[in-house]
Amino acid sequence: MGYDYDVIVIGGGAAGLVAATGAAGLGAKTALIEKSKLGGDCTWYGCVPSKALLKSAQVFSLLNRMKEFGISGEANLNPEGVMAHVRQKVEQISTHHPAEVFEKRGITVLFGAPRFIGPRSIELAGKTLTAKRFIICTGSHPLVPQIEGLKEIDYLTNENIFELKVLPKSIAILGGGPIGVELSQALCRLGVEVSIIEMADRILAREDKEAADVLIEALLVDGVKIYTGKKAVKFFREGGLVAITVEDGQKKQSVIKAEKVLVAVGRSANVVGLDLEKAGVKYSAKGIQVDQALRSTAKNIYACGDVVGPYQFSHMAEYQAVIAVGNALFPFKRKVNYRAVPWCTFTDPELAHLGLTEEEAAKEYKNIKVYRSNYAQNDRAVTEQQEKGLVKVICDSKDHILGAHICGSSAGEIIHEYVLAMSAGLELGQISGAIHIYPTLSQLVKNTADQYYLNIFSNGRFKAIARFLLRFLR
Repeated sequence: MGYDYDVIVIGGGAAGLVAATGAAGLGAKTALIEKSKLGGDCTWYGCVPSKALLKSAQVFSLLNRMKEFGISGEANLNPEGVMAHVRQKVEQISTHHPAEVFEKRGITVLFGAPRFIGPRSIELAGKTLTAKRFIICTGSHPLVPQIEGLKEIDYLTNENIFELKVLPKSIAILGGGPIGVELSQALCRLGVEVSIIEMADRILAREDKEAADVLIEALLVDGVKIYTGKKAVKFFREGGLVAITVEDGQKKQSVIKAEKVLVAVGRSANVVGLDLEKAGVKYSAKGIQVDQALRSTAKNIYACGDVVGPYQFSHMAEYQAVIAVGNALFPFKRKVNYRAVPWCTFTDPELAHLGLTEEEAAKEYKNIKVYRSNYAQNDRAVTEQQEKGLVKVICDSKDHILGAHICGSSAGEIIHEYVLAMSAGLELGQISGAIHIYPTLSQLVKNTADQYYLNIFSNGRFKAIARFLLRFLR
């Protein structure tokens, strides 16, 4: 049987663009289908606009600290100009991947909402297209919980908040995860009164508590109000504000008011409307069911990115896409490896995460070792007025890295040295032997690793052996 394509990739976000490029590069006749705009959620509604907003807020915050650097002056805030700047950056970066670029690579780019009519065929705009293999990369969208009155209050999500031309005077953010925390700090620094409402006992619940506490302290200093252990149970309008009834663990209720509400409680996989049942693909609200090779329950259909999880990050989508393409086209199969998965919350200070937290490691391993370094001990951090920060590394009994957590300036950059070491199975002490440039924040990585040897040198037994050897050598 002849097919229209060797591979059809559904979804033009981070995973889809990588998958289509990889398939075409390997010689497969490839089509890429996107429902709306190439670039996906990260470009249009996520990483790009949020980081542009965070940078503007960070610059304004730094300007307000000019005296700390011996500079006199005054900063003037223009929130409308900031939001226009954010939208301009989105437009600029969106030009990095127009359809023409991919068509020059031999990829047929199609737009529309496809649906499966069988395991090897889809319907798009009234036409049937067939392929030997499919790779589904349809991403995710904001999860909006079913709470009384929420649909009636004109709530915001990451998909429309960056369209605001005028910032509200106050905002309540539902959810204390990375999205909620990043936007809470940015908006607070731009003059918005911010309240975070979180059901769990603490915000940033997936992070190492000790590292997260450094960031939480910074948020409180900025003026963010944090309500933990509070469940939103009702929304209603009261005058020009939204009133949110929250309930604690003892069912005690209170009310929090704000001009706007941002929903940031998580994300749902984009599986509705694909008619996956007709292709034999099993799925749930959490996403498409795949094995370790990213193959779905239909042997010729693979999936990757947010629609699969378990980590909904652009860098994970790209990682999975590379594996999915190879597995879809060739008989030998690679398995995903989630042992050394990093991510970062891009606040000020940044909060970077790799592997297990201390609490998770203690549950999984009998003996663990924890090494720490403070930014206040790093000369570069001191000169840049960035002393508030922590580097924390968790190792097993043989000093193999189980997890690393950094809260401080440039944490998202610094964490990669630990990612490489963990991926390569290096012991912490091996990092200490590598030369690190002075003065850099990266010396924090070396200083933390140096503690491995400092612990050995401070051991009484080691000192006794060393004294004996020195005596013998004389």
